Amino acid sequence: MRNTEGSTSLVIRLGREELVIGRRYEAASIANDVLIALWFIAGSVMFFSERWTTAGTWCFLIGSIELLIRPAIRLTRHLHLRRVHSRAPEPHAPVASPDGSEDF
Repeated sequence: MRNTEGSTSLVIRLGREELVIGRRYEAASIANDVLIALWFIAGSVMFFSERWTTAGTWCFLIGSIELLIRPAIRLTRHLHLRRVHSRAPEPHAPVASPDGSEDF
């Protein structure tokens, strides 16, 4: 594991699988962010009509639940990387910062 020069991204050199897992968490986080935006946009548009107010409220509720999913994705990624570190640490490798600055 090492930090690439000039980059804040974490690179794990334990095989291709680990790099793919990191990208999956990033993709899940991005997809979740897009869904949040879509739920809140749909809910906002629905509030222009009284007939659609109930459906708009449901969109806001779903968007709020999606906001809870984002930290769950970050926590899952963080815990997975911790598990990998404990299995096969590289000698003399810098340790990732626990401040969450590399979370998606």
